[in-house]
Amino acid sequence: MQYVEMLYRLAISLWAGGNAIFTLMLTPILFRTESRDIAGRIVGNLFPGYFRWSLGCGLIALICRLVGRGFEIRLPLIVLTIMLAVTLFQAFYVEPHAAELKRQIGSFETTTKEHPLRRSFSKLHGVSAVCNLAVLGGGVLLVLFP
Repeated sequence: MQYVEMLYRLAISLWAGGNAIFTLMLTPILFRTESRDIAGRIVGNLFPGYFRWSLGCGLIALICRLVGRGFEIRLPLIVLTIMLAVTLFQAFYVEPHAAELKRQIGSFETTTKEHPLRRSFSKLHGVSAVCNLAVLGGGVLLVLFP
C-alpha cells in the first residue's frame, strides 16, 4: 500500500505542478512575448495535451486513493472528485467551445472587444480561468493535506 500512496501523491503533485506551470508561467510568458493571435494559437494547440495530462493524473490519483484508502467519503476524495469534474468540464465543454469561437473570430488583433463573438469568448475564458484556479487550489490542498 505504501507504493499506492506514493503514486497518489506523485499524480496529485504532477497534476497541480503542470497546472501551475501552464497557468502561472507558460501562458503569461507567451502572451507577453508574442502577438495575441500567435500566443492564442500556441496555447490552443497545447490545450488537448494539457487536458489529457490533467485527466490522466486525476484518474491515477482517484484510483490510487480508492485502492489505498477505500470508498470512505472524506474531504480529499470530495476535492479530488470535484477537480476531475471541473477538468472534464473544461476539456469537453469549455475548450471545444472556445476553440470554435476563436476559429470564428479569426484575429483577436483586428476584432474589437465589443464584437459579440469576442464577448462570448471573454465570458468563456473567464469560466476557464476560474476552473483552472479551482483545480490548482484543490491540487495544493491535496498536496498539503493528503
